[in-house]
Amino acid sequence: MKEPLVPVVPMSHTAHIRSHRKPRRSATSTIAMRAGVTGGILSMAAAGASASANAAEPVTQTIELPTLTADMATQVAQSADATQQAAANYELRAERDAAAAKAATEAKKDLAEAKKKAEAKKKAAEAARKAAAERATRSAERATLSASASTSTSTTAPASGSVATVVAFLKAQVGDAYVMGATGPSAWDCSSLVQAAYKQVGVDLPRVSQDQSMAGTDVPLSDVQVGDILYWGGKGSAYHVGVYIGDGQYLDAANPSKGVVIQDLSGYPASGAVRVL
Repeated sequence: MKEPLVPVVPMSHTAHIRSHRKPRRSATSTIAMRAGVTGGILSMAAAGASASANAAEPVTQTIELPTLTADMATQVAQSADATQQAAANYELRAERDAAAAKAATEAKKDLAEAKKKAEAKKKAAEAARKAAAERATRSAERATLSASASTSTSTTAPASGSVATVVAFLKAQVGDAYVMGATGPSAWDCSSLVQAAYKQVGVDLPRVSQDQSMAGTDVPLSDVQVGDILYWGGKGSAYHVGVYIGDGQYLDAANPSKGVVIQDLSGYPASGAVRVL
């Protein structure tokens, strides 16, 4: 049996070369592909953002605090009360210590003040006793001198021993005060003391130093004797007087700071001297 004949179709000379043209895609396939690509990109972006956020913010672990029970609250309250009480006790003890220290200081101060007052009182009593004894001695000496002077009737030629009487009276006044214008018996100025001393032997002298420098007979200072009146300043204008008592010394009511004292003539040389005994 013979095979049927197949018709032969002539082919192009380029039919054996493969075409490089891409096959056309349908619109539906294109849309689906674009949607898939877009979704993938969005998924990658979301994943990147999540990873960035996770990298920027470290993961922390939350620790659950224990629940404050009634027993724990009571213990905390008791501890706070105990702490407050301890603080109060400490403050009270500090206040007591400070008060005790202050009281001790005050007591020590009071004791020292009491001792000081007692010592001052003792010294004052001793000074008063001594002054009373001196006044009694002076009173006795003055009484003796007055009795001796009352036996003398002469005012120009006193009896023997008159100079000693004058000097004894003057020495009995040592320590008395100097007061301008005073005339005794425990305060004098320079001329009233000299006047009172010579009055003990019946010699009446003027009251003031200027006139006393004019009384009696002038005596050179190189020949001055016990009982002579010394004056400072010009004769007739003297501003101070005293009595020479021997051994280069004189006795006078010096000034308010010294009172009646015995001094060295070399320390305060006189201007002149007169003799009335």
